[in-house]
Amino acid sequence: MKKIRVLVVDDSRTMRDLICMVLQRDPEIEVVGQAADPFEARSAMKVLDPDVVTLDVEMPNMNGLEFLEKIMQLRPTPVIMVSNLTSRGAEVTIRALEIGAFDCIAKPVATDKELFAELPLKVKTAARARPSLLAAKGRAPEEPHRKTHSYAGDGRIVAIGASTGGVEALLTVLSRFPKNCPPTVITQHMPAAFTKTFAGRLDRVCEPRVSEAAHGAALAPGQIYLAPGSTTHLEIIDKKSELVCSLSPADPVNGHRPSVDVLFRSVAAAAGSHAVGVILTGMGRDGADGLRAMREAGADTIGQDEATSLVYGMPKVAFERGGVEKQLPLDRIGDEILNRTNKQEGGRSCQPRLQ
Repeated sequence: MKKIRVLVVDDSRTMRDLICMVLQRDPEIEVVGQAADPFEARSAMKVLDPDVVTLDVEMPNMNGLEFLEKIMQLRPTPVIMVSNLTSRGAEVTIRALEIGAFDCIAKPVATDKELFAELPLKVKTAARARPSLLAAKGRAPEEPHRKTHSYAGDGRIVAIGASTGGVEALLTVLSRFPKNCPPTVITQHMPAAFTKTFAGRLDRVCEPRVSEAAHGAALAPGQIYLAPGSTTHLEIIDKKSELVCSLSPADPVNGHRPSVDVLFRSVAAAAGSHAVGVILTGMGRDGADGLRAMREAGADTIGQDEATSLVYGMPKVAFERGGVEKQLPLDRIGDEILNRTNKQEGGRSCQPRLQ
């Protein structure tokens, strides 16, 4: 069996050794080289031709983002960003995910080296990514298209789940939303230190207001709520005939907290047919059963198609288990959501359509 060849790039020898140790425990992975800065990495890539690169966010001699852009332009290769748990690290990481990085992982601190436990799986998944989709991420417009027409919502809410590849996917979908969009709740698998930064990024480039979800926050038009990373699940509950956000520190589900399944199941229970569920790119199966529950409750359900998914994992399982009513390419999903929730654009009642 051919092993996955990895190049580790980090200016810290200690961090390089730690990453190499974690990766070399997996018999399917081979670390073929190390580099201390982007110039060394560029030379090593030419000689070693790695399948995957791990890249420190903040590098000496050349900015990590600048090097990532060069990789995507000249030699599209799956890159996993390794980031410090700081606001600066989070900002750079979010931008890296927009311009082509496959995924990110937080650098462990002395008391939490388990953060690297998921790195081998991320590397193996990254090795299967299509280079054309990675390169296309870097060509996404900086300022998204703005909706200008009047929006007349029908009272439904929107629930979206995403994982690997979700940063670019969510930017694409939400860029279609007008300022008074339907109330929207999102679970994106992401470290806790990054979700606040990501919400801020979405808020700057999208017309609706985007923020991390707060416990007890009432759902309202023109508001998008992003589940805080790692520490809590986001659920929607009916409180005195008003739908509100609820944050729960319950155990991880499907290995995730927040979990897409937890969000979708809560929306199915609280909103029933007055909802639209959407599952986007990501590895694993989180969200599949929850989306089916939404569909059985009468909600419209949409899944990203294989051709445009950086990782066709979550949408595939959801489709195979009957949760997805309609599969669409990424660039059509935003408008489809609005069509399903807009009285003036074909909004309709939702009925379950399971075979």
